[in-house]
Amino acid sequence: MSSTTPGLVVPPGRQGPGALAPGAVAQLDLAFARRAGGVLPGDHRAAGVGQGTELAQLRPYEPGDDVRHIDPSASARTMIAHVRQHVPERSLTTWLVLDLSPSMAFGTAKRLKSDVAEGVANVIARLAVRRGGRVAVVTCGAPQTRLLPPRGGRRALAAVRRLVAEGVAPDGHADEGALGGALLRVRTIAREAGLVVIVSDFRADDWERPLRLVAARHSVLAVEISDPRERELPQAGLLVLVDPETGRLVEADTTSARLRERFAEAEAARRRAMDQTLRHAGAEHIALSTNSDWLRELARRTR
Repeated sequence: MSSTTPGLVVPPGRQGPGALAPGAVAQLDLAFARRAGGVLPGDHRAAGVGQGTELAQLRPYEPGDDVRHIDPSASARTMIAHVRQHVPERSLTTWLVLDLSPSMAFGTAKRLKSDVAEGVANVIARLAVRRGGRVAVVTCGAPQTRLLPPRGGRRALAAVRRLVAEGVAPDGHADEGALGGALLRVRTIAREAGLVVIVSDFRADDWERPLRLVAARHSVLAVEISDPRERELPQAGLLVLVDPETGRLVEADTTSARLRERFAEAEAARRRAMDQTLRHAGAEHIALSTNSDWLRELARRTR
C-alpha cells in the first residue's frame, strides 16, 4: 500500500500503535515534565524581567511602579517600600526527531517498529503541548526530510498525527547519515534550551557527535525501538532476507549454530556501543520492543 506522500510507503502488515490507556498517559505526564530539564514549562527563564510568576529579586519602590507588586514582608522589615521583580515565563519546546528509515518497517511480534514509533510520537506530542508547551518534528531516514516548526495546541497534535501516519521510506532508500543530519538541524534551529526526544532504532551511522552537540544544550530522551528477531536468529532453515537499508538480498542458513552465535554476538556488541554513546552524551535511554505493551513500558521506565 502506497502513501500519499512522495518517497514514503505504508508498510505491509501495519497494525498501528493500538489503544492509548488513559492511566498510562496520565502517569507519563509528570514523568515527562521531570525529564524536560527537571522543571515544568512555566519554570523556564526567558531573557529580561517581566510579569511571570518566578521571583527574580526585590528592589526599592520607585514612582510609577505597580503597587500590586509591593512586597509587604520586605517593606515591613526594611521600613522602605520594596517591589517584587519577576522573570517572564516562556513555554518549553519539545523537539521530536522521528526515524522514518526502511528498517523501521520491520516487525515480527505484535506490531512493526514504525507502529510503536507512531504511538510514541503521538504521546510525546500530546504531553508536550500541555501547560502551554510547543512541539516540533524533524524526520530523518526518508528521501525527503520533513520539518514541522514549533507549535502548540490541537493543531500541532493534528499535524503530528498526520505526519507519523504517512509511512516510512521504502526498502533500499536509506540515508545512513540521516539521523546525525537531523540532530545537527535541531541544534541549528533550536536556540533555546528544550527537550529533544529521538524515536529511532539507532541503526544509522555517524550520529554520535551530533548527539553530543545537541545534548550540550538540551535535555535528550532517546527512545530505542527494536524487534526480538534483531537480537537473535531463529533456527528456521535457509532464509532469504532483504536488507531494508540497502535493498540487497541475503541468504542465511540458520541451521548453523555458529552463524546464529555470531549474529547474536554482533548485535550485542552494537547495542553495548550504542548504550555507551547515549550514556556518555548524558541522554536518557528507554528501550521499547515490538513484542510488549510499549505504552505501559514507556510509563514504567519513566517513573
